[in-house]
Amino acid sequence: MGDPRKLRKSFRRRRRIWNSDQLSSELYIIGCYGLRNKRELWKAQTKVANFRNQARTLLALTLEDRQEKETLLLSFLNRLGLTTTSSLDDILNLKIEDILERRLQTIVMRKMGIKSPSQARQVVVHGHVSIGNRKVNLPGYLVKKEDENKILVHIQVPAKTTEVPAS
Repeated sequence: MGDPRKLRKSFRRRRRIWNSDQLSSELYIIGCYGLRNKRELWKAQTKVANFRNQARTLLALTLEDRQEKETLLLSFLNRLGLTTTSSLDDILNLKIEDILERRLQTIVMRKMGIKSPSQARQVVVHGHVSIGNRKVNLPGYLVKKEDENKILVHIQVPAKTTEVPAS
């Protein structure tokens, strides 16, 4: 089985990491979604590439072999909230932004009105977010569509008191 402490890499980085167009687009995405480093971006890119590769291999199969596996893949992506219609063309059109929009950090930022992605990351990491009864402190957690309504943010903000100066 292998040592559980020695996990395999969950990402593949680009071959040409010093391309100026790629560097600027990666920095823009990292800034928009508040990612900690490029490794988090590469993980999302790898997930999208794996979904697209599965769709391509399904398109190469015969119709009888493809139907069962296609419904499994489409139902999984529907539960994650990545596709709305049931066709393999939607999977081939997936982008990195689609995965990054489903991260807990991004959903907390968008739904709870938090000002910046880094502040949303801090709220998640410090354990102020729960999904149902479960406390989740992983900003990269992919939120399922049915769990999106169960997200609660437990932040105790001190109430502002307006003191009237004594005159």
